[in-house]
Amino acid sequence: MDEPRIEHGHFRLIAGLAGRFTQQTVKDIPALWEKFAPHCGNVPGQTGGETYGVGFNFDGQGGFDYLAGVQISKLDDLPDTYRWVEIPPQQYAVFEHKGPLSQMPQLFQYIHGTWFPQSGYQHSGGPEFEHYSADFNPQLNTGTVEIWLPIKA
Repeated sequence: MDEPRIEHGHFRLIAGLAGRFTQQTVKDIPALWEKFAPHCGNVPGQTGGETYGVGFNFDGQGGFDYLAGVQISKLDDLPDTYRWVEIPPQQYAVFEHKGPLSQMPQLFQYIHGTWFPQSGYQHSGGPEFEHYSADFNPQLNTGTVEIWLPIKA
């Protein structure tokens, strides 16, 4: 696995569809993406064609909220259909995922089981997110996916 780059991320406002997941139900996240797909390009205030998968509200027992969404510029016209989350500006360890999405669990296992314990960093507890490039296509395995993990020394 490649070492991550350390980057100071900027503020992002992400809106989309969300659900509550556990380690046992994480396999259901692709269904959330399928439900969100028709909304891409139609979310009020959407900026750009990139998509984001945001994990937040971690309970320390393996439970968390996950939002499949896009970046928006404002909340003013956002219908109640959508949930939203703020990504604060802070330090992140950024990992690039190479390969099919089915291999992402192995990357997360490496990050939390190997990289974090050896890195000297801790998870800051804030939202973590997957950033999918505008040309990302899971069927063709094209585009890029980055995992942004909030860190503190």
